Amino acid sequence: MEKERSSLGEFSLSDSGESSKPLEGVFHSHLEERVRPYIDLIDSLRLIGVEEDLALPSIAVIGDQSSGKSSVLEALSGVALPRGSGIVTRCPLMLKLKKIRGGVQWRAAITYEEEYIEFDDPSLVEGHVKDAQKTLAGDGVGICDELITLEIMSPEVCDLTLIDLPGIARVPVYGQPEDIGDQIKSLIRTYIEKDQTINLVVVPCNVDIATTEALKMAQEVDPEGKRTLAILTKPDLIDKGTEKNVLDIVKNQVIPLSKGYIIVKCRGQKQIDEKISLEEATRVERDFFKRHEYFKCLLNEEKATVQCLATKLTQDLVDHIKKSLPLLSEQIKKQLWDLRKELSQCEAGPPLDPQKRKYFFIAVMMKFNEKINRLSCGEAGNEDNLFVQLRSEFKKWKDHLDSTKSTFHETVQTLMKEYDLKYRGRELPGFCDYNVFETLVQALVIQLKGPAMDTLRVIRDTIQKQFSDVSKACFNNYPFLTCVATNKIDNIQSKQEAKVEQRILEQFEMEQLVYTQDGIYFKTLNETQPAVDGQKASENNCAGLDSRSKYPEMLKAYYEIVVQRLADQVPMLIRYFMLKESAQLLCSEMLGLLDGANVTEVLREESEVSRHRINMQNRADRLTIAQEKLSTFF
Repeated sequence: MEKERSSLGEFSLSDSGESSKPLEGVFHSHLEERVRPYIDLIDSLRLIGVEEDLALPSIAVIGDQSSGKSSVLEALSGVALPRGSGIVTRCPLMLKLKKIRGGVQWRAAITYEEEYIEFDDPSLVEGHVKDAQKTLAGDGVGICDELITLEIMSPEVCDLTLIDLPGIARVPVYGQPEDIGDQIKSLIRTYIEKDQTINLVVVPCNVDIATTEALKMAQEVDPEGKRTLAILTKPDLIDKGTEKNVLDIVKNQVIPLSKGYIIVKCRGQKQIDEKISLEEATRVERDFFKRHEYFKCLLNEEKATVQCLATKLTQDLVDHIKKSLPLLSEQIKKQLWDLRKELSQCEAGPPLDPQKRKYFFIAVMMKFNEKINRLSCGEAGNEDNLFVQLRSEFKKWKDHLDSTKSTFHETVQTLMKEYDLKYRGRELPGFCDYNVFETLVQALVIQLKGPAMDTLRVIRDTIQKQFSDVSKACFNNYPFLTCVATNKIDNIQSKQEAKVEQRILEQFEMEQLVYTQDGIYFKTLNETQPAVDGQKASENNCAGLDSRSKYPEMLKAYYEIVVQRLADQVPMLIRYFMLKESAQLLCSEMLGLLDGANVTEVLREESEVSRHRINMQNRADRLTIAQEKLSTFF
């Protein structure tokens, strides 16, 4: 687009006040020199992309198929556009007409997608437009909403910008989708429903105007007709006796429109086949109205000929632009204020300066480490307190240990019966040695190993998710850092999990020894069983113990000690290795990236957030330019 701006900008603009007297019927402007700046302003705003943010004043040309729309545009532009049956206009075509002076000859440029083509031969227009439509809409008869811009600079055109839209199809032809009519109407509505758009409706004289789909659509979005101008075409094809009806329409007596009606007679297919020039067609048109019994009065009223249409369109467009500028300026100010506010709340991207970029990288890493440390420290009031989740899982582990107590008696009875059946010798029932006690304890404790490992797995997943969420939040804009952090978190957690698993297995191996301090054992035993004859069991008083020599009571007391030991020890192992030590290792390894890292590659941005920030900045930039351009008109 810069290429277009520079190449087209070298041409001077003028109105018809200068230059030699034009031939009759050749377009020339009767407007003041101030007309062009207003049209150029809107074209320049459209060029920098402001239309992506808000609607700009424009003229949209709509009409049913075969309404004569292409002929009208040809007459206005002075060049041949694609013609034929069915859908001819398959993409919106912005037709920018610029009157030039200083002896500069005809020149044009067509722009679509990444293509920009300049040429100086009017006969090439039709081919270039067809090629553009084929590129955007493909082969066949489909449509596309991508815009084609055709800029024509000539001493013989008016200063005007129009947007030509596909003709409204009623019945799909071969190769068209069944909903082609709905597709076209949907595309048209996106243009004509905007309050900033003047709707130029092309209607043939030889049909009932009330039944034309184009005028119906214009009335739906502009019921009062304040921004609708109708063009009546093909006046030479009307049936005799219907001239008065057409005249009533042009005089705004049938379907009133604030902007009214203009009737034109453009080249027909026969004239095109005979290679009658547009200049000659203009003369023929004027002669037609001069000699017409009913329509000649319309010449004096400036409601007939393409030349009158061009003048009126230019006047209407400029007036429309003038009225729209204050609102446009306010909209730009509001959007700029909103964008700047949102940008101020966005996290800034990496600076371009290498040294500042390195400091920015350090700040990013420090912020990440700070969040990881906050997760692992478990301070009260910390929103990122991971301990809330860990405490919940540790409580589940403790609840599971406590739940095994409720089935303790049943488990012991089962084990005792098994001993009696397999191992009891000459002793009477109830007389067992210490080996039986140890066997029972070991059998009870070994059942807790699996749940302990399950707790480890759950905690590992919880911590890994929290660490990963921190990396996504801190490195969301930087895919390289996100990938590095994710890999390091996974590796560290895997190694630490293996370390904790080994420690837990060692703990359960130690629990096979069956040991606790005597004082702790007697204290627990007395808490779980009532005293015998008022005497509690202790290191100095074993009477209470002797009277309660049944294994279930003693086992229950010892099992209580084991449960309490495991209730604390397993979470402490997990917390230390999986959280505290893992956080330290992760922070250390991430800081290690500062040594010898390619900062530019590490901070390469690829995310929705960064794209959103860049898009906002681009919007703010173009709206700032637009605001500067508008300021010269106030």
